[in-house]
Amino acid sequence: MARTVNTVTDPHALADSAVELVRTWLQRAQENQRRNKQKNPAEDRLAAVLQDPNGLEFTVGFVDRVIRTEDTKAAAKALQDITKLTPQSMSVADRAQIQAGTVLSGALPSVVVPAARTRLRQMVGHMVVDARPGPFGKSVKNIKQQGHRLNINLLGEEVLGEDEAKKHLADAEGLLRRDDVDYVSLKVSSVVPQLSHWGFERTAERVVERLLPLYETAATKGTGKMFINLDMEVYSDLELTIEVFKRLLDKPQLKNLEAGIVVQAYLPDALSAVERLSEWSAQRVADGGAQIKVRLVKGANLAMENVDAEMHGWPLATMESKQATDTNYKRVLSWLFHPERMTGMRLGVAGHNLFDIAFAHLLAEQRGVTDRIEFEMLQGMATAQSEAVATDVGQLLLYVPAVKPAEFDVAVSYLVRRLEENSASENFMSGIFDLGPDNWVFQREEGRFRAALADLEENPQVPSPRRVQDRSKETVGAEPTIPLDEPFRNEPDTDVSVPANQRWAETLAEKIGSSEWYASVAVPELLKDMDQDSDEAVQAVNDVVATAKVAGKRWADTPARERAEILNRAADILAARRGHLMAVAGAETGKVLEQADPEVSEAVDFCRYYARRALELEFVDGGDFVPHAVTVVTPPWNFPLAIPTGTTVAPLATGSAVIHKPSPESRRCSTAVCEALWEAGVPRDVLQLVDAVEGEAGKTLISHPDVERVVLTGAYETAQLFASWDPERPLTAETSGKNSLVITPSADRDQAVWDLVSSAFGHAGQKCSAASLGILVGSVATSERFRRQLVDAASSMVVDWPVNLQATVGPTVEQPSEKLLRGLTQLEPGEEWLIEPQQLDDSGRLWRPGIRTGVKPGSFFHLTECFGPVLGLMSADSLEEAVELQNATDYGLTAGIHSLDADEILRWVDSVQAGNLYVNRGITGAIVQRQPFGGWKRSSVGLGAKAGGPNYLASLGRWKRAAFSDSSTDRGAAGAWVLDPRVHRALDAVTPLISDEDLVWLRRAAQSDQSEWQREFGQVKDPTALRSEANLFRYRPRTVVVRAQEGASLTDVLRVGLAAVRSGSQVVLSAADSLPAAVNGLFATVLNPASDAEFAHALGTGSLGPLGQLSDLRALDDDALDVRHGARVRVISPWDGSEQDLKYLYAVRAEHPDIALITEDVVGTGRVEMMYMLAEQAVSITMHRFGNHSQSMQRVVDELVR
Repeated sequence: MARTVNTVTDPHALADSAVELVRTWLQRAQENQRRNKQKNPAEDRLAAVLQDPNGLEFTVGFVDRVIRTEDTKAAAKALQDITKLTPQSMSVADRAQIQAGTVLSGALPSVVVPAARTRLRQMVGHMVVDARPGPFGKSVKNIKQQGHRLNINLLGEEVLGEDEAKKHLADAEGLLRRDDVDYVSLKVSSVVPQLSHWGFERTAERVVERLLPLYETAATKGTGKMFINLDMEVYSDLELTIEVFKRLLDKPQLKNLEAGIVVQAYLPDALSAVERLSEWSAQRVADGGAQIKVRLVKGANLAMENVDAEMHGWPLATMESKQATDTNYKRVLSWLFHPERMTGMRLGVAGHNLFDIAFAHLLAEQRGVTDRIEFEMLQGMATAQSEAVATDVGQLLLYVPAVKPAEFDVAVSYLVRRLEENSASENFMSGIFDLGPDNWVFQREEGRFRAALADLEENPQVPSPRRVQDRSKETVGAEPTIPLDEPFRNEPDTDVSVPANQRWAETLAEKIGSSEWYASVAVPELLKDMDQDSDEAVQAVNDVVATAKVAGKRWADTPARERAEILNRAADILAARRGHLMAVAGAETGKVLEQADPEVSEAVDFCRYYARRALELEFVDGGDFVPHAVTVVTPPWNFPLAIPTGTTVAPLATGSAVIHKPSPESRRCSTAVCEALWEAGVPRDVLQLVDAVEGEAGKTLISHPDVERVVLTGAYETAQLFASWDPERPLTAETSGKNSLVITPSADRDQAVWDLVSSAFGHAGQKCSAASLGILVGSVATSERFRRQLVDAASSMVVDWPVNLQATVGPTVEQPSEKLLRGLTQLEPGEEWLIEPQQLDDSGRLWRPGIRTGVKPGSFFHLTECFGPVLGLMSADSLEEAVELQNATDYGLTAGIHSLDADEILRWVDSVQAGNLYVNRGITGAIVQRQPFGGWKRSSVGLGAKAGGPNYLASLGRWKRAAFSDSSTDRGAAGAWVLDPRVHRALDAVTPLISDEDLVWLRRAAQSDQSEWQREFGQVKDPTALRSEANLFRYRPRTVVVRAQEGASLTDVLRVGLAAVRSGSQVVLSAADSLPAAVNGLFATVLNPASDAEFAHALGTGSLGPLGQLSDLRALDDDALDVRHGARVRVISPWDGSEQDLKYLYAVRAEHPDIALITEDVVGTGRVEMMYMLAEQAVSITMHRFGNHSQSMQRVVDELVR
């Protein structure tokens, strides 16, 4: 609740006086400009550029892609792209120079690009000064001649690691030691890298330890000699910055040091923060200490705050509008401007909004606090206006960013914010170049000023913060958080910028470290403590399966909505038990809280998503879904919360009973998940949790004849083992991955370094999606800066057990052995360590992450999943070569690229072979519905439907033949009756071959295909529709083999062929018998007739080439008859066939489980038959640059959805 603050005098009465004062200033500024012979050509030129509709995109693109890029060829390509946006408002000479440079850039990039960079630096150079000692001194002298003081903000490389943080701090200290510098700004994030808000207390200590020597040095110099200002950028650092500031100045040796801190008025938290600082500083002065200074700004990071809130599902931290921010700015001034509230502090009124400056100036005079405030502006912005203001308010403090020319690219984020301010119409700065007495800009801004002032309460209210999540108070309500009839939405992760959640995290660390608490955590009871090879254990397994079989029948007969309501409630229970689940995962598997928290969110999402998707299975026309009676789920230890939940809830949602067999390393995690499901109402005989049995008992469970499906998440070798035990049983598995991230010369290398490191070493590299390889293209492979940043970032990660809330890399779940041990300890020929892995304690599980370079194509580390904290670097001369290296492995789970070049991204997306693609972001962290997860090739066993996607449930049962309803309109898709011309021709060709009844059925099936194509399979969808990230779910054509067994129905063959035509996939038909020539038109090719045994033999060898005709082999793609990895075979059996007829195919699957045998009935519905013909792919693309929408990435999305 907002609270009321008592105050005196009415600030509203100052409106007219403030407007009149602004008018006076503008008249004075115009007079000054007329008298002043010294113009600022850079300021004028920038103003002209930003007046053009393309001005911001042109300038930001130039700074971001031409100046920032190390590689001159990539910069030349970017220059050619950006030239298309050249503002018409630029001078003729400037436009001519740009056009000439573009023409020459391809041939002479090493000449043109440096010249272009120099030219643009001149255009924006008035906003950022040269930090080299000589030029810096000259700039400072020139600026000070105007009579103002300077606040220097030294810009440096992105602080990804300790070395850069220490360098930044040393550079700042070097500035402060100069005689011409007495005021420097720093951010907490620039002096301590990889800040963790999970461990708030220790994080604050680390920052204080790092800053203390600098503050002590300042304290020895005397008042006014060295002033340090703690800057503020992101909301998540608000409480940390205030805490660090207070802890530092509470040190006895800093008692007499005056220092400053920034508060951002666009945060509703601003007034509360100023209140606290006012009270604390007053006490400090009362105790004989020095005063403090608060710099009040509007806030310049709104774009990234929007991204942060949207990506996590949190409320936006800032005020709801620009007008509300302007009101809040005045609210802080109105509350603070009383002598008794400023006894311990001064205020810097920072900004360029002349109306707010006038208001603050007049209010300070009225309240008698003029001597407690100073006014601050940005260097190089609207200098004529600032000089006019200074005449009345006195000496200004100018905010001066400084950067070395060699590192000018690091100024990009600052410049983007400044340029965005100058172009966004809602900002005062957007009209600053046109502002004149009583003109249209003046009237616009006057109206905004008066409206914001009118919203200011007579007795100012302290606004409530927007971000108030408190995990310690979350409970299960009587009504669901998201009722089943409401659309699915993702569960927000924990907001650790909130103090309540920081305290909650501390309680979890205490539990994780408590052996007494751990001993009390429940474990599975069924089959516990049995000899796994004993007859008793085998009989117990038989009893469990028998119970499940009976319960499964009852559960399948339970109405789908009733089942869905139970699972929807389970989501709320899991959410309320988030802390318990995270503590169990931390104590049992070593998962740090930062990694465990999104797992709980994902578990919650699985329950809600599958509950809603299950309802759809009852309404499929032309096919009946029949759930399995019994499904066995064998989840992994690396995601001990999310995957056990998802793989258990999915079959439960379809109507199957589930036997959940956890991994030995995560028994308690699985128990905690199952307890929540039982609490929600899942009967205990429907969901049975057994101990992590292996040996004969485990084999009996996996191969039991009454178990109709096994859902596995684990290594490919485990899938092979399960398939060998019972190849007839359907096996759905997400298996291994050898994932890589490609980084091209046009990438944002700072972001690429961080995404590579975090994707490689999060959860100690034990994610199936983890980046095991970095493929560096062209100059990236030889860039010293890239290598230095990579080593710095990786070596600065905190490696520890989860009781240390600072830890970002935890232990491996078990001691490394075999492949991982080799990856951590042995180099292959030609490789060397950039960072050598190091065992950090006696457990054998805690390892410092390692990076090896020089990984060769085809080597052990290139092709082998090691599954741990070790990263390999490969080099490629071109993007095409990089994609070849990326595709060369047997797996295709996740793949990423970092590039700001839309053409590069489109080429990559079109050619890379993986189920989940990531562009300009990390390659881990898939989210339900947003990025459904599942791979290609050997990364997937079964149909390949993605977990958390629209087809996963449909792949977990059996589809039986069913007639079309008389009233069916196939989901009512518009135009469903208008068939694709290719399908029309196919139907006409086969009409003479079948009965009228079958022809009617085939036409209905074709209409169903078209309907589903328009509704689902022919669409590229982005169901979450975020602005800052595109998440496209699409279907890709693939090679499918259709096998018509001996005695198969011709009508069934034709029905599958119609789906093949509509899908656009390359579908190869192998039939036991010769088929009419008209059938050929439905398939890419028809192979020579082959017996069931002959076909199975060819499939087992990995190539169907021996069954093809010479003409086929010439016409087909090279990969069409290659069935080595992830082949999909749609088997058409005779209506009266049996499992025995498929024995040859099952024998092949026993050795090659990645070959998907689809043996279900041929059904009429396109919902099912089209699903078999296509590959699913999720593409996630970062859509912003520093929070501003990226037009080049929008072009990528537009091309993909076309």
